[in-house]
Amino acid sequence: MKSFMFSTEEINLMCIFTTSSKTNMLKDLRESLRGVRNPELREIYESTIGKLDKISETDFTEIGLYTADEIDGEE
Repeated sequence: MKSFMFSTEEINLMCIFTTSSKTNMLKDLRESLRGVRNPELREIYESTIGKLDKISETDFTEIGLYTADEIDGEE
């Protein structure tokens, strides 16, 4: 992946939403951002969206986003 490093908070945020494609992720994040009032959380949303906008779909698939259920199921 290119030099777009995501913070732990950004990765955790992305794990809440649809991970099937970068397009779906961006759509979900932007829709959800409308209801976010907390300034710190808004900053995480905005930085995540900004980084996602700059990477390719291929780079997105290499992030390796998993929900807790997916991780628990592997054990």
